[in-house]
Amino acid sequence: MRTIANFAKVSSGTGTKTLVQVATGTNTPGKLVSFSISFQGIDNLGVPILVELLIQTTAGTASVLTMVKLDRNNAASIQASAQEAFTAEPTASDLLYAALVHPQGGWIHFEPDPEKVVIPESARVGLRVVTPAVAVDCVGWICIDE
Repeated sequence: MRTIANFAKVSSGTGTKTLVQVATGTNTPGKLVSFSISFQGIDNLGVPILVELLIQTTAGTASVLTMVKLDRNNAASIQASAQEAFTAEPTASDLLYAALVHPQGGWIHFEPDPEKVVIPESARVGLRVVTPAVAVDCVGWICIDE
């Protein structure tokens, strides 16, 4: 079942900030389908923002984010959970993807073969930014199959 965690528009802040985290179910691994982030910067000479998709070993402190099924006819329950609005950063582990993204741009990644990037049961994957200079608003998502 394909699910998505869309985080609400938030300021990137300056420094390191996790924007959204998806935790797979206790008995259900996840397969990465896609993720996205876009920025609402106003400075065309702005310093690029480091965007990372990574495994995280702790939950940090955050608010619950409701995952959404993309197939509304699927009667199965979503096993994964998600969080947003972090006030304490999760512990970083393995870096899966990283890119420098202009603060007036964005990055959409569609995994060419979702069977290849498996998130184990009870594991966490997070999308975070490292903003060096000026905070900008951003939105995005992580999409998995479970």
